[in-house]
Formats: sequence, structure tokens, C-alpha cells
Amino acid sequence: MAARGISRRAFEIFVRRIPWNVEESELREYFTRFGPVKKCILPFNAETGFHKGFAWIGFATEESRNNALLKDHFFEGSPLEVKRQEKTVR
Repeated sequence: MAARGISRRAFEIFVRRIPWNVEESELREYFTRFGPVKKCILPFNAETGFHKGFAWIGFATEESRNNALLKDHFFEGSPLEVKRQEKTVR
């Protein structure tokens, strides 16, 4: 836990254009090729039961996140849009 008043950065990316048939576990497994994944959040629409087509991936290290940002990503033949997620955790 961070000391009071000191913030730490989370090493996250934001992923868009995820094909509807991709599951959270598949997405997590895909991004582990760049380094340890600490979290994978793929929100779902309660009405439709399908995910919303975007996700947040949190890496254990900045190096892992940077490795993921250097590549073009395709899943199920579709290009993914991957961007740096700037976030400070307090």
C-alpha cells in the first residue's frame, strides 16, 4: 500500500474495438506475451449480456506496458485500438 500522500502509477492500457466473441480470459492471455498482467477489466452490458467492446489491461511493470504499446494488435482477425491509459492511484 502506498504511503499517505504518495501516489503510485498504474501501468495500464485501454483497448478498444474488441470483437464481441472475445472473452476476458482470452484477452488476458493475449496480453501476457508482453509481461505479467495484474488486471483485465472487460465491462459487460447488463441488458445484452455482451461486453462493451473495450477493456483496461493493467501490467505489473512499466516495461510490459511499453512493450504492448509498441505493437499493432489483432484479435480474431480484427485490429485492436490500444492506447496508454494515464492513471494515478492514491
